[in-house]
Amino acid sequence: MYKKFIAFLFILTIFVNVIMAQSKEEKAVAAAVETLRKAMIDGDKQALEAIAADQLSYGHSSGNVEDKKTFVTTLTSGKSDFVTINLSNQTITVSGETAIVRHKLDATTNDNGQPGTVSLSILTVWQKQRGKWVMLARQAVKQAAPKL
Repeated sequence: MYKKFIAFLFILTIFVNVIMAQSKEEKAVAAAVETLRKAMIDGDKQALEAIAADQLSYGHSSGNVEDKKTFVTTLTSGKSDFVTINLSNQTITVSGETAIVRHKLDATTNDNGQPGTVSLSILTVWQKQRGKWVMLARQAVKQAAPKL
């Protein structure tokens, strides 16, 4: 009986540690998403370069796909200018060194000096590289108009 109890405690401890580790990684990914959100609003070149993987594939809802260099240049030049970005309904799934994040993005923009708004569903793929989470891929789709 004693051996079974010890074995049960051992398995329970491993299970709890796995759950807590997952939560820790999910929090780290959420922090990386927030870093990206702030860097996009600020047009912060250094922060954008640090949060994006060298292999970045950044897909827009228009179908345009950018690499890391173009992604950073677009946000730092004012061609794409986010005034505000609000994220909601965020889910994070971590699997080893990869994470998938989905959320809704509502933003006000000032692209090339033209005020606007955008409402998108976003999928990002994150990879842990050299101990930190970086965005490897992103794809946006336009929100469907509400049905009346």
